[in-house]
Amino acid sequence: MSSFTAEAVGRLAGPPWLVRRREEAFRRFTSTPMPTVEEEVWRYSRIPELDLADYVPFVDRAPGAGIVPTDLAAVRERLGHCSAVVVVANGRITHVELDDAVRAVGVQVGRLTELDPEGASLGSVTGEATNAFGLLHDAFNADPVLVRVPAGVVVPDPVVVLHWTDVDHSVTCPHLVVEAGEDSEVVVYDHGASPDVDALTLPVVELHVGPAARLRYVQAQLLGPRVWQLGRQVSRVDRDAGFSTAMVALGADYGRLEIESVLAGRGSSGEMLAVYFGEEGQMHDFRSLQDHVAPRTTSNLLFKGAVQGHSRSVYTGMIHIGKDAAGVDAFQTNRNIKLSDGAWAESVPNLEIENNDVRCSHASAVGPVDEDQRYYLESRGVPPAPAERLIVLGFFEEVLERLAVPAAVPHLRAEIAAKLTRREVSGVGAGA
Repeated sequence: MSSFTAEAVGRLAGPPWLVRRREEAFRRFTSTPMPTVEEEVWRYSRIPELDLADYVPFVDRAPGAGIVPTDLAAVRERLGHCSAVVVVANGRITHVELDDAVRAVGVQVGRLTELDPEGASLGSVTGEATNAFGLLHDAFNADPVLVRVPAGVVVPDPVVVLHWTDVDHSVTCPHLVVEAGEDSEVVVYDHGASPDVDALTLPVVELHVGPAARLRYVQAQLLGPRVWQLGRQVSRVDRDAGFSTAMVALGADYGRLEIESVLAGRGSSGEMLAVYFGEEGQMHDFRSLQDHVAPRTTSNLLFKGAVQGHSRSVYTGMIHIGKDAAGVDAFQTNRNIKLSDGAWAESVPNLEIENNDVRCSHASAVGPVDEDQRYYLESRGVPPAPAERLIVLGFFEEVLERLAVPAAVPHLRAEIAAKLTRREVSGVGAGA
């Protein structure tokens, strides 16, 4: 780990408070052990395969202002009109645009160190990092992004954050903070992509949903086949607020996301959605927490995944009901389709309940394509491979049709279909 040094941390620019924050995080990182599969939260993971000595923290200056990588420009074009767009290349902001009408009502989007000079918003939801990767992120977090929506403001079109990683053997630590003020409304689309590079990215997303606010967040992960991503997303949902988070994970060699939603205010609600589809040797790894702190709160989780080739997936989730959280409704569902004999999916839902006045349920399933659905289609003349394709696409549609950014969905559907096409071209039969 010789590349991860105090000198490297010192090469990152920023205001004094951010420099101090990085230095303290690095000091703690040097004395914090790396996680192992003996820890429950890392059970089933591929963490033993990771060697930080293979990577170098990306501490170079950002490229010139206004640069939008070609692949991201295509994503931007597909999305149509956006209220704001931020491009983050290798952890650095390279482009910001904000609709004039949105700017006029006080919405702020851009570099956190400029919009929040004291840095109070950074870490306001996640708190202090407690593990090695969180500390490494804080030590090398170069250029955090802030999206701030004032009270009472409805942002008409999505705020889009486009992340790009293209430096081989690099470590980048992007950070996004979204603050939705009281009775405001906003949709945020966070798209991450890369070419075929060997890289490690450690993103953190903080989402604060103020009283009676509505925040819908959608994340698409389309990283290259050799990228490792170890991400964390934390939301805090205040009184009577509504929050939805959705993830579509199709890329990366190993893509992991820890997602935590704290329902902190009475009457708040949270929804968690995910689609993930692995092929070849990919692994997608989700760890979720629905944390009901306040009474009369509601949460609903629906994660749907598929594995083919010799890919793997892991879902472990916890619904926690605090002792003061009476009148809670909390639900958790994880369903997985296993398309190949060599593929593997693990599903472990959990409940921890400290109050009796609640309604909770959890369900999980791992299995092949439904034979009744296959029989129905084949009995009507649909050949096996197209029948399987229709079933898998329909399986994911329950989540895709609920994404808060409809303009992004056709491309995501096409990416899923491309995985199925590669399976068919490889000559792997239906159900093999």
